[in-house]
Amino acid sequence: MIEKYVKAGKLVSKIRNDASAMIKEGLLVLDLVEFVESEILKSGAEIAFPCNVSINEIAAHYTSPLNDTSLIKAGDLVKLDLGAHIDGFIADSAVTIMAPGDSLLKNLDEETISKNQKLIEASAEGLESAIATVKAGIEVGKIGEEVQKTINSYGFNPIVNLNGHSVEQYSLHSGISVPSIKEEGTKKLKEGDVIAIEPFATDGMGFVTDAPGTYIYRFLKERPFRLTYTKRVLKTVKTNYPSLPFSIRWLNEIYQGNRLQNSLKQLVDAGAIYPFQALKEKTNSWVSQKEHTVIVEKDGCQIITE
Repeated sequence: MIEKYVKAGKLVSKIRNDASAMIKEGLLVLDLVEFVESEILKSGAEIAFPCNVSINEIAAHYTSPLNDTSLIKAGDLVKLDLGAHIDGFIADSAVTIMAPGDSLLKNLDEETISKNQKLIEASAEGLESAIATVKAGIEVGKIGEEVQKTINSYGFNPIVNLNGHSVEQYSLHSGISVPSIKEEGTKKLKEGDVIAIEPFATDGMGFVTDAPGTYIYRFLKERPFRLTYTKRVLKTVKTNYPSLPFSIRWLNEIYQGNRLQNSLKQLVDAGAIYPFQALKEKTNSWVSQKEHTVIVEKDGCQIITE
């Protein structure tokens, strides 16, 4: 089991680094997403969730729909979040890159560029502070306290309603939430727990709300439907994605756009699938993110996505 987590972590780390090097002015977000997902499959692993590329005030849950024409602009804060699994044992990692390009100084002034670089540093150092506290017996609220102190020391705020999470076989969010703020009376980690720690930093109020668009879903349970087309969509979802999140883009390879959207709405309304709404910072302030997956040990932890 541990060996599969570690192998998945090494693959995620390499693909994350290769994909990060691609991020620049003029890159199609769809090309970045498809590169990450195809590299995971080429490596012999499976995709744990659709590759997220969330830009600027968008904090999480954006992945390209079919034929997405979104382009990365110089100066954008690009949050690349990816995950892979081997036999269900998941590694999850994220990084923030400020996109380079000739238009950087045209798009942003030097003061804003400097602030955004510090924003990237804040979430990265917040992650380091969190990892330094991880060991068997630690309360997850203590981890959050270290994240909060670190990000606040940069003059920024952590996102309070986005948490890290434990992972188990074929379960991306398996029960333990790892906050980015101080909390009392929280769950204690035990040796062998696998957790993904992902501090988000912002110069805004530190709270995310729904943004327009839903691009990622997860199967919940069987439900009866009269319409044959909706039954077929649900059967495809249950068969191919019974436990982990999936992208509407993947279904577009089989089903037509408008009819598929209508069916997905019916499935959501019936509680058959769960929609992961894209999330943005409430005041539209920009957000950075850094994430690693670690295995809890007696006196520390092993970082598998470093």
